[in-house]
Amino acid sequence: MTNFQYALELLGTFFFAISGALAIQDHHDDLFGASFMGFVTAIGGGTLRDIMLGSYPLVWIGDIYFVYAIFAGVLVAYFFYRYLVGLKRTFLFFDTLGISFFTILGVEKALRLGVHPEVAAIMGMFSAIMGGVIRDVLTNETPVLFRKEIYATACLAGAILYLILFRIGVDRNINLIVSIVLIFIFRLLAVKYKLALPNFRKGG
Repeated sequence: MTNFQYALELLGTFFFAISGALAIQDHHDDLFGASFMGFVTAIGGGTLRDIMLGSYPLVWIGDIYFVYAIFAGVLVAYFFYRYLVGLKRTFLFFDTLGISFFTILGVEKALRLGVHPEVAAIMGMFSAIMGGVIRDVLTNETPVLFRKEIYATACLAGAILYLILFRIGVDRNINLIVSIVLIFIFRLLAVKYKLALPNFRKGG
């Protein structure tokens, strides 16, 4: 893993921890509850991905700096809570940053473990969205995966773009940035303009 990729993975963990801690704002939980939610949100998807891929030790167990990144995210959410919740769509911003980083990093890890590119794209999407799904279930919210606006599809689109650019030989760091930015913009536009896939039920 390059230093650049390692920094991105720590940043993704940090952003997801913030989004998880902020998710309890309407549930009157204490600092421990916020810390637990930040932790689960940050490591949930990556942990499930690594278990399915048979990659051990799990990232956050094998590298203590991921735990530190989670604590840092929770502390930022705690000390700057009033400023963060006062900003428009702060929660959406940090959640979108989290899924953008984790999708592409998940794809990279799956490729390093030798899986087919198609499976790598799915693993990238899975590692990005499952932490948020667990967060929403624990806070008794409808999982963001099942809400109307495009969510997982944005992750999958970014994963596919990464694989295409990887195949044609684009510089790895440039590929990471471009693919992450695509997911970030795609998701924000989906929320702003209420973009959604066709309804599964033809009569819906």
